[in-house]
Amino acid sequence: MIDWTTFGRVDADGTVYVKTAEGDRVVGSWQAGTPEEGLAHFARRFADLVTEVELVEARLKSGAADASHSLSSVKRLRQQLDEAHVVGDIDGLAARLDRLAGLADEKAGEARVAREQARVEALARKTALVEEAEKIAAESTGWKSAGDRLKEILDEWKTIRGVDKKTDGELWKRFATARDGFTRRRGAHFATLDGQRKQAQTAKEELVKEAESLSESSEWAPTANRLKELMAEWKAAPRAAKEAEQRLWERFRAAQDAFFTRRSEVFSARDAEYKGNLDKKQAILAEVEALDVDADPRGAQNKLRDAQAAWHDAGRVPRESSASLDRRWRAAEDRIRVAMDSAWRKTTPQDNPLLQQMREQVAEAESRLERARNAGDQRRIKEAEQALSSKRQFLALAEQAN
Repeated sequence: MIDWTTFGRVDADGTVYVKTAEGDRVVGSWQAGTPEEGLAHFARRFADLVTEVELVEARLKSGAADASHSLSSVKRLRQQLDEAHVVGDIDGLAARLDRLAGLADEKAGEARVAREQARVEALARKTALVEEAEKIAAESTGWKSAGDRLKEILDEWKTIRGVDKKTDGELWKRFATARDGFTRRRGAHFATLDGQRKQAQTAKEELVKEAESLSESSEWAPTANRLKELMAEWKAAPRAAKEAEQRLWERFRAAQDAFFTRRSEVFSARDAEYKGNLDKKQAILAEVEALDVDADPRGAQNKLRDAQAAWHDAGRVPRESSASLDRRWRAAEDRIRVAMDSAWRKTTPQDNPLLQQMREQVAEAESRLERARNAGDQRRIKEAEQALSSKRQFLALAEQAN
């Protein structure tokens, strides 16, 4: 360690001097002991100054202290040094403080630049957040995600420091306005949506009531078409509130299922009946096709007449089999008719068995029409009328030919 006492002296009357480049300077008086003890006393005071300077320097160089505060401390110590009652290397410590002042000033300048840069960056960040919030408030319709984002913006806002109070207040006012605007717009949207959902619920309740009223209908084709139309209307209608939508849909679907299940059961039974009718007609047709019309035309004609009654009584067959079955039946009838026509040409009108048979067929057709009318079966009436008209035409042609 340096012996600071070498930088001072004590004269005979106890006056204490410190040695400087400008000459000796009085720093005090010592009467309490020997001159050496007096110099040691004032040297310790100087050592305290040196310790304080070293502490300021260490904090400044480490970056632990604020450079502007360190500069103030250095200037204070430098001013005190000119009048300090100490013994030590005044000139050396003054030079050291001057260097520290330059360093502190430099670092303070850097700090100012850094703070300005941080302020600019903080301002830019907050401005960007405000602009994003304003855009969300004006345009966003993703209500949940937008609301969550505004909360995130607020959390991020709280972490940003360095913007001056006035500017920060202005930005905060813009952000608060944007957030309030978004809240109002979202509220208005959901209020409108609630109204639309109530209207949708009312509309769908009407669809459900109609579907339920149709669920017991036996008018299969018109009802099926109307239920399909109701389904299209359901899909086109806006959604009601979640619970109401689910409840109404379950009722709507149950009504549809009830109708189509009954229809399926009826159609299955009808298909089974038609399949049985097909088997009967195929058996009848097989017998007619097997008749030997060349050997016994009249007998074939009589059997055809019996077969025609059985054929009509057998009922309807599946649609996909109807056309081919009818073609075969007409072919069989034509084959027998041709054979009878040939036989008829060989006999007198009075003895013509074909005319007699055709008259019998007309009478039978008239009887069948009467039975159908008595039964009130419109389908059978129509079929019987067509059959009677056809047989009368054939009879009239046959009689004219004779």
